[in-house]
Amino acid sequence: MLKINNLSAHYGAAQALYGIDMTIAAGETVALVGANGAGKSTLLKCLLGLQKPSGGTISLDEKDITGTSPARMVQLGVALSPEGREVFGNLSVFENLQLGAIPLKLGKAEESRRMDEVYERFPKLKARKKQQAGTLSGGEQQMLAMGRALMAKPRLLLLDEPSLGLAPRIMDDIFAIIRQLARGGTTILLVEQNAARALSASDKAYLLANGRIVQQGNSGELLNDPMLRAAFLGAASDENPAASRLGAAGLTNIRLEKPAMHTPDFMPAFHNEQELKDHQLRGLQWTVAHCYEGSSHYRKKFEAAGVAPGDIQSLEDLQKLPFTTADDLRTGYPFPLRAVPFEQIVRVHASSGTTGKRKVLSYTQKDLDDWISIFARCYQMAGVTALDRVQVAVGYGVWTAGMGFQLGCEKIGALAVPIGPGNIDMQIQFLLDFQSTVFCSTASMALLMAEEIHQRGIADKINVKKIIYGSERSSRSMRRKISDLFGGAELFDITGLTELYGPGTGIECSDHDCIHYWADYYLLEILDPDTLKPLPEGEWGEMVVTSLCKEGAPLIRYRTRDITRIIGGPCSCGSIMPRHSRIRGRSDDTIKFRGVNIYPSSIDTILSAVPGLGSEYQIHMHRDSAERDHMNLIVERAEGVDGGRTAELIHEVVHQIKKQILVSVNTELVDYGTLPRSERKSQRVFDKRITDEIV
Repeated sequence: MLKINNLSAHYGAAQALYGIDMTIAAGETVALVGANGAGKSTLLKCLLGLQKPSGGTISLDEKDITGTSPARMVQLGVALSPEGREVFGNLSVFENLQLGAIPLKLGKAEESRRMDEVYERFPKLKARKKQQAGTLSGGEQQMLAMGRALMAKPRLLLLDEPSLGLAPRIMDDIFAIIRQLARGGTTILLVEQNAARALSASDKAYLLANGRIVQQGNSGELLNDPMLRAAFLGAASDENPAASRLGAAGLTNIRLEKPAMHTPDFMPAFHNEQELKDHQLRGLQWTVAHCYEGSSHYRKKFEAAGVAPGDIQSLEDLQKLPFTTADDLRTGYPFPLRAVPFEQIVRVHASSGTTGKRKVLSYTQKDLDDWISIFARCYQMAGVTALDRVQVAVGYGVWTAGMGFQLGCEKIGALAVPIGPGNIDMQIQFLLDFQSTVFCSTASMALLMAEEIHQRGIADKINVKKIIYGSERSSRSMRRKISDLFGGAELFDITGLTELYGPGTGIECSDHDCIHYWADYYLLEILDPDTLKPLPEGEWGEMVVTSLCKEGAPLIRYRTRDITRIIGGPCSCGSIMPRHSRIRGRSDDTIKFRGVNIYPSSIDTILSAVPGLGSEYQIHMHRDSAERDHMNLIVERAEGVDGGRTAELIHEVVHQIKKQILVSVNTELVDYGTLPRSERKSQRVFDKRITDEIV
């Protein structure tokens, strides 16, 4: 229907359009997208004859109409709904509509018939037909401007910024009308700054920047192109819920001439390993001085070890410092390792483990800011951007998990869907309704969701591209199953511990063969858990961490008890951040079950409080063929207790463990003396969950 060839336009000496080529077929809706000053309105003015082109041609139905008058263009079937509406405020709604057909010189009957069609499409205008246009709301004035253009029964409707300044609900109504017009056969050229709105309502699109077409193509493909979506920062719609979320209120001011409009970079700016080491030494020296001056606990330990802040002259001097253990945190409860005045503490978090007293850590505002930034860095390494929707299915409460995932998500600019764990029906509903692109959970929760998605047959209806999980060990086979049942989602193992900051202290990269850890925030040593001597690269040992800038509760050589190994050399992903393997296990007897740290001593405490139970027990962990973790507890009855009390005792054990440790266990009672005794420490934990490799 319309063809534009090599069109240029000037305002005096200033050129506004440069060699524009465009075609619009009959029945198409074509979007013209660009920022303020890109040349969109100038192009429309040239089409309608309001602006004379300085070069090129415009053809309608293969006839040259370049420079044709506006009145003649209306007679040829082209009408404009202008930017800013430009209604005549002192005239009534009825009189404004009449103006739209003046060039056609319609008879009264035809004018009345067309007026009725407009009223049918815009019922609000009919209710206000005698009202002055200047008293209408912004949305009603936009309807009036469109209705005025429709009075000409145009074959080609030009819409200039129809969503400008409108509330989201009114904008929805306007775009619904645009789609109705398109379905009715009206050819539409839609000019918009709100890129996603325009793209989701059109068949094809042209992207205009600085007076030039910089991209064109099928609207759906452009809308889902990650680079273009990152540049547009547009909004989702009912027709394309996978589109980006920003600009939903028409506030987006896209600038296609600046394609670097991406998520902020949270990666460190070190150029080489030496710069990182220099940073680490400064951080270590600050931390030691901070602990010495601010923490009576650390000062005593330093004095006992014969070390002072001035003794730290190199990173090798780290080995002069004493170790910190979980016992230090428990004995210092409720504010262990505190190194700042109370008025500087803005939050506390606690570990998810159960040992009588939780390990509680204090945070200053800087600590929280740092934590949020490194969590955003994790999202960035996993490829999450402001265009993603992140469903957070990890726990909220005094522990760090849920809040860390949510705040990091918001820091990077993505949409957070904070649900918390469990409630599978709601999780599924939100995956479908919100079209979440990222799912965050424990490995167990991810597997549970994957199986549910498979059973309901909705893998092709959800939009999860990435799964970020942590808190539990997972084998390759388990990861593969989760990915497959989620429809091919990419998995990222995230690490962290409350004592350090929380989750987010490291994450695997897109090459999926390691964990990159944030060595600009903490030092990592791998030590032999028995001798506490450093191990060379590649050997498995206990992870020991030292914070470099943590204020509230800094860590000095904290024994995490996690077993891993350092991976030497540069990563093929290009990151300068050092690497370690996924966590293989623990150097103590801690059990990690469904995201909860459980100490056998806490099980012992619960069992000893139930009259009728003996002192011997065993904990058996296994993973079934569906990759689900199970905990079986075998407990002896006390000597002389009748077997008739078995059901009662099992019920009490299951209830107390669920109440105090927040996990469910399968419990079996056996006769007194059944379980083996040993003159040494009895083996009470049998963990057979992972039988294949983890890396």
